[in-house]
Amino acid sequence: MINLVLNEEAEKLAPDLLDTIRHCIEQTLIMEEFPFDAEISFSITDNEGIRALNNEQRGIDRETDVLSFPMLEVEDGVLIVEDSDIFDNCVFLGDIVISLPKAKEQAEAYGHSFLREMGFLTVHSMLHLLGYDHELGEAEEKEMFTKQEEVLSALSLVR
Repeated sequence: MINLVLNEEAEKLAPDLLDTIRHCIEQTLIMEEFPFDAEISFSITDNEGIRALNNEQRGIDRETDVLSFPMLEVEDGVLIVEDSDIFDNCVFLGDIVISLPKAKEQAEAYGHSFLREMGFLTVHSMLHLLGYDHELGEAEEKEMFTKQEEVLSALSLVR
């Protein structure tokens, strides 16, 4: 089970889009064999908002499509879940923040549906919350991007 904590903007999303986001989160957890229930904070913002957050949190003064803020530590590529991280068999994995305008721009630029783009960004961010990091090198990038496509294919969210 997942507990998705939505910000005010995310609460305004269409029901089918929220369902897709939930399915993407659930499928990622299933395919990664995450053994606990999970709580995720999910926020929608605009390009200005994500640029400010990117600058504040990462020192990168530019807009981006998605930001992930994992709560758990990773050691040697393994996600560490301590007893203190578990409450009623539920683990808070972290925060996902998506720029809605950037997602719309990218869907159009890549020639696929907005639903597919939001699914992609959600899965990408979930993998970050689970300890994957494509910025560590080519092997890590290939592994993460392969997993993204596996999850999206399982949900029929293909290009």
